[in-house]
Amino acid sequence: MNERSWDRLLRSIEDGLVVPVVGRQLFTGPGGGDGLQARVARRLLEFHGRDPEAEPLPLFRELDDAVSRIKHDCDLQDLYADVHDIIDELTAEGEGAAPESIRQIAAISHFRLLVTLTPDDLLARCLRRRCAVNEIVHSPYLPTSEGSDLPGDWQARQGEVQLLYVFGKSRPAPMFAIHAEDVLEYAHNIMARGGHVPVRFLGELQQRNLLLIGCSLPEWLVRFFLRLTNQRRLSDTQRRREWLIEPLRPEGGLVRFLKTFSQETEILSDISPPEFVGQLHRRWLERHGGAEQSANPAAATAPVSPSCMFFISYCRSTDLPAAEMFFESLLSAGVAREEIWFDRTALEPGNDFRDRILEGIRTCRYFVPLISRPADALEEKFFRREWGEAVDRSKGIQGRTFIVPLIVDRDYQPQAYERVPREWTDGLDFGHAPVGQPDERTGGLLKRLIRAERQPRA
Repeated sequence: MNERSWDRLLRSIEDGLVVPVVGRQLFTGPGGGDGLQARVARRLLEFHGRDPEAEPLPLFRELDDAVSRIKHDCDLQDLYADVHDIIDELTAEGEGAAPESIRQIAAISHFRLLVTLTPDDLLARCLRRRCAVNEIVHSPYLPTSEGSDLPGDWQARQGEVQLLYVFGKSRPAPMFAIHAEDVLEYAHNIMARGGHVPVRFLGELQQRNLLLIGCSLPEWLVRFFLRLTNQRRLSDTQRRREWLIEPLRPEGGLVRFLKTFSQETEILSDISPPEFVGQLHRRWLERHGGAEQSANPAAATAPVSPSCMFFISYCRSTDLPAAEMFFESLLSAGVAREEIWFDRTALEPGNDFRDRILEGIRTCRYFVPLISRPADALEEKFFRREWGEAVDRSKGIQGRTFIVPLIVDRDYQPQAYERVPREWTDGLDFGHAPVGQPDERTGGLLKRLIRAERQPRA
């Protein structure tokens, strides 16, 4: 790509017109080797007593090949649980297990719609470093109650991205694709408008440009996917465009087909998908240098000033997505980042940082505890010490709001929580911020608090 092409792509991204489609080639280590799927496939073969070195696994088809070798000697249903357990084991480090390419894609904040072709949740974990994530899973085998699609108000949900799993998301049940016949069934389900097809999400894809990065799909499926996500036939030059970053052979059938019938698809085969993402990320940073969030969680935890306007207290193991959404809503309401104490770390803090947290509670203007049923079920977590510190401080405050408790569950039942301090349930009006997004009443309260804080004090 020349400079003009890069500029055109970046401007389309900035306008919200580009959706990245993330494939398995981005889940590789340095130099493009040892991808996540290859490691899952080798571990699966070992688990079933097979030698993974007996014959080479085809590149980026490793899992499909491994399943084909063993599926006649075991219960095929059990293989899904095996694959899920192996993915869990290999990604146990969380965000730290993600390749650099995935972290770079997630850091580009203009991407609000994303598609993943892999069943792991590494992309979602990386996205949560900068915002809340609404995960939409396409699987014809999901329970009826678990079906979801793109929310009708997704564009109004500032601070939230929408992530679609086209071939299901890993879980210990046959609800995600692990071999070629699964992939065929998922494609057929979409074509036949079967169960849990994300119709609204597909409709948005038809109106935007696609950035297909290292997808490694069969050629027939690439053609189908391009047509599925277009409102017009591929030979219509008035339709929107795609960028296909894939190491394809110039003389191959797919390249000939696209050059003949899909001239709006730009094929980039002279650069590897991870290298392309690296360049895209670098160029985006050059245009938006301050937009990337720090890769060091500790750097994003403490406010700049010794006191802050809002202190967000929450259980990191259960309510991080809701806290991130609420943090973004405060930013949208005009609160500066340095005016919010928001600890994103997933681990319990060490002694030194605990002291800083408690000092932050003693000096903040408003203490905002996020309340949920999963957090309420936990007997002993550090956030309960934060709540106790806030209760103690509130005893010396009269005549103004200090504690602003928010329920982040979707339903609003203030009396349903057993371990919330009695001082709050007896004397405070709970706000409601489902999944971290304040409702109209709570949003109005927050605006009044912010306005009062901005007024000069006598």
